[in-house]
Amino acid sequence: METQQSFADHATVGTLYLVPTPIGNLQDMTYRAVATLKAVDLIAAEDTRNTQKLLNHFEIETKQISFHEHNTQERIPQLIAKLQAGVNLAQVSDAGMPSISDPGTELVAACVAAKLPVVPLPGANAGLTALIASGLVPQPFYFYGFLPRKKQEQKVALTALVARKETVILYESPFRVAKTLATLATVCEGTRPVVACRELTKRYEEFARGTLTELVEWAQNHQLKGEFVLLIGGNPHDPEPDTPDELAQLPLKAQVEALIAAGDKPNVAIKAIAKRRQVQRQTVYNEFHNIN
Repeated sequence: METQQSFADHATVGTLYLVPTPIGNLQDMTYRAVATLKAVDLIAAEDTRNTQKLLNHFEIETKQISFHEHNTQERIPQLIAKLQAGVNLAQVSDAGMPSISDPGTELVAACVAAKLPVVPLPGANAGLTALIASGLVPQPFYFYGFLPRKKQEQKVALTALVARKETVILYESPFRVAKTLATLATVCEGTRPVVACRELTKRYEEFARGTLTELVEWAQNHQLKGEFVLLIGGNPHDPEPDTPDELAQLPLKAQVEALIAAGDKPNVAIKAIAKRRQVQRQTVYNEFHNIN
């Protein structure tokens, strides 16, 4: 066990600051976020071109380094070395909170392992922004993020999610939201309350509230633009028992992901699938973590 005092004097090492950025409206940038980005020595940005527009708007001259899903393994040792040398670093994603459906998780874990201080700043988050205005029960809630893109894997994930008692929060692209709602309708009753939120904090912010049947029809008859947050009302009934045969049609990794979507922790899900499929736990572990 160890403890971290975020605002103690860390004279010999740098600090990683996790800085949220606006999800659309630049006025949602906090004073503290601007001050932090000005004060640090370097900004690790998901897309330096996108972040540069933000920096220009707030007259921030701090240098950037790219840090995204495609260069994570290369960058983390470099960033850890800089922090150990006393460099103060801010990490930002293109919009919203770092690590929430965006890069950041691995860097934070590496900092914790290296006993380097990590300081989070509060700020904009699309899921919670949509939730509090949805009209659905705000707590408890279950945040899932982006669904699998393959239809069968998505169907399995949604089957597990609609069984949950909590309000479920999903992210979706405008190009896929109509198909996702249609797939949802194949595993969920049409009377379930659903809310689709788009263009959050922007000029054309819109909330579509209704039953699943109504939302499917709405999505099919409108030209949808902007990133979406979908919220599904919690299951008012007792959850259906798991259906192993449906899971068995999927690759091992997808089977584990389906159990995680249903609320299991990764290691519990891996163990359950290994037992169910009568294979070595290590085999399932390797498949889930893409270890050859």
